[in-house]
Amino acid sequence: MEEGGLVRRCIEAAAESAKSVEKWRRQRRTLERLPTQLADALFRLLHHRRLLYPSLLEIFQYCLEEVDFHGENCIDAEWMAYLGGFRYLRALNLAGCRGINNSVLWSITGMVSLKDLDISRCSKITDAGIEHILSISNLERLCISETRVTSKGIIRLSSLVNLRSLDLGGLPVTDQAIDSLKVLVQLEYLDLWGSEITNEGSLLFTRFPRLAHLNIAWTEVNCLPNLPSLIHLNMSNCSIHSIFQGHGPVKPSLSELLVHGATFADVDQAFSYLNIDHLSVLDLSSSAISDFNFLVRMRSLERLDLSSSLMTDYLITPVASTAFKLRDLNLSNTKITTQSMCILAGKVPNLEKLSLSESMIDDTSLQYLTLMPSLRTIDLSKTGIQGCTYAEGDRLAKIWSLPVLQNLDSLEILNLEGTRVRDDSLHPLGLLKGLKHLYLKSDFLSDVSFHTMSSLPDLRVLGFQGAVLTNNGLLSFRPPERLQVLDLRGCWLLSKDGISSFCGAFPQIKVKHESVQMLHLDQSQKLGSSKLKPDLTQCEPLGGHHFTDERIKYSREELMELTSSPPSDVLAGSLSLLPVALKKADDRPEA
Repeated sequence: MEEGGLVRRCIEAAAESAKSVEKWRRQRRTLERLPTQLADALFRLLHHRRLLYPSLLEIFQYCLEEVDFHGENCIDAEWMAYLGGFRYLRALNLAGCRGINNSVLWSITGMVSLKDLDISRCSKITDAGIEHILSISNLERLCISETRVTSKGIIRLSSLVNLRSLDLGGLPVTDQAIDSLKVLVQLEYLDLWGSEITNEGSLLFTRFPRLAHLNIAWTEVNCLPNLPSLIHLNMSNCSIHSIFQGHGPVKPSLSELLVHGATFADVDQAFSYLNIDHLSVLDLSSSAISDFNFLVRMRSLERLDLSSSLMTDYLITPVASTAFKLRDLNLSNTKITTQSMCILAGKVPNLEKLSLSESMIDDTSLQYLTLMPSLRTIDLSKTGIQGCTYAEGDRLAKIWSLPVLQNLDSLEILNLEGTRVRDDSLHPLGLLKGLKHLYLKSDFLSDVSFHTMSSLPDLRVLGFQGAVLTNNGLLSFRPPERLQVLDLRGCWLLSKDGISSFCGAFPQIKVKHESVQMLHLDQSQKLGSSKLKPDLTQCEPLGGHHFTDERIKYSREELMELTSSPPSDVLAGSLSLLPVALKKADDRPEA
């Protein structure tokens, strides 16, 4: 059943305010048979708006199947008492709830409908809490990572024979504990990152015939037995001798392999006993590999992460040789330059996402990006991109570089944060009519470039951080009709009144700024004890309690001029509109 317009309006009205909630709460009998999908939509909206309280849960006990309270520190025994009465609860997420301890789990003991329980990062849970969980016999998924459960408590989990997914990350899982869990023959997902398991204990993985996903990152395991059912493997930060032992008639055929930060005694040997025909995802980020020739054989790769690796222009050729099917390539924080883009150009016809953040590329690379026709997302943050180049021998003759991006018909997301682009070089971005997300962060940008964004009809998310944006510039801005998020953090000239006026004029846009306060904080009706508290990440300054006062860069006279500067002409796009202070900054010699 799809929610129609009328249904959505009813749900919005029901969760409009504390007063409206109290009004229909008294009519709870009419909601007891609310369809699950509508009950879930109403519950999520009440949760998002911080209008939930323990006794209100009672009206949902016959119609709700999933509850996600992760990170809510107010969830305690009172909340759990009501949740324990839910007749059809199938999934309960309490991850990171600091109020959850052993005793409050008593409320959900014997809950036959519950199949999915997440109490990861609940630091008060110990072996005693496991005893309550053992009575939930139909559990299929259990997450207890980063709790205080010991190896003895883990051994007790062997009675939950219906488990298909078990997350024990960060717990002291020993070889003995794994041996006790061998009765869980339906197990498909096992997370043991940071455990005490050894190579000897890893041999016990063969007792799980359906095991498809295995995470043994940050362990001492350096070689695994032949696991033909395995699809996803994470051996990040391990010292790898060989991913699999060379035994068995069939080589394991992984589709995803994550070895972030891993070290290899011999990288060719490590991949030798692995069927790479179906390997589509490979994460080699932060690894110390200096020879990437083994990539040439991996013709099925669709996602390759080489960020923070030793990749250079001299090592990029094997990547180009295997790049035909690549859809996602991450080369962030490497030493590649324009030369690498030249080598990749024409070799990646299916590439949709390219991350080049903190690399050594510059504006000359952009012409090669246009030879990657399927690009939808480009991350150029913290690079040498300026938005222009200069004619040879003439530092005054600027050649704009960003217009070439209009040749990428599929481009939807562009990140230029931390680059050296300025107002005049950003004007060509108005030609990128298909952009949906644009991220900018620079103290060389002002009202002029901000108004350029009005010409992007499909823009949904606009980041304009750290810019010299004035109240007049904001209030005269005509946002694209589809704009949903406007990030103005670090725009220090904007006042609380200016932000408030803009939010009032465009309530459909979520604005992020240091002065933004969470809505509904003024609701003072007491609806019950332990009401959900406001989300402090929204009601406190988004940048924390400390942010740089950019005003120190300007004299008092320049600040007065910036504050009182007239609204920018949306169609002008001319540097003549810049206040004197900005003209002085823009005329400084290039670095």
